[in-house]
Amino acid sequence: MTTLFTKIIRGEEPARFVWKDDRCVAFLTIEPRQPGHVLVVPRLEVDRWLDAPDTLIAELMVVAHRIGSAQREEWDSDRAGLMIEGYMVPHLHIHVWPSWSPREFHPSGIDRSAEPADLDAAAIRLRARLRTNGYGEFVPADD
Repeated sequence: MTTLFTKIIRGEEPARFVWKDDRCVAFLTIEPRQPGHVLVVPRLEVDRWLDAPDTLIAELMVVAHRIGSAQREEWDSDRAGLMIEGYMVPHLHIHVWPSWSPREFHPSGIDRSAEPADLDAAAIRLRARLRTNGYGEFVPADD
């Protein structure tokens, strides 16, 4: 069954991409924990992260690490939050966001009414930082 994330990857649904390579993409979530919160998603449809091949998990974590480092620099955060969760969309995805508190890991820490202009601005900032950090070949053009 095709997931929402597969439709996003194919361009059938809109998204604010900050990373694209042969194995995965990353785009801003519409329900962020903090500005700049992205989802790192494999192109391969995998429901549970434990079902993903070791090599894919390793590649996703490298991308999450690069994005988390860029988020920390761009938002001057204390840490980068990382969470693997897959109940809302049955397609492996890794949440990465600039983090200042463990409270952000609780479901109540989600902004369910983020403004599109704020999401656009966060995407532009994160793309610019990733380019500055040397990953321009993977960063799509600003929309």
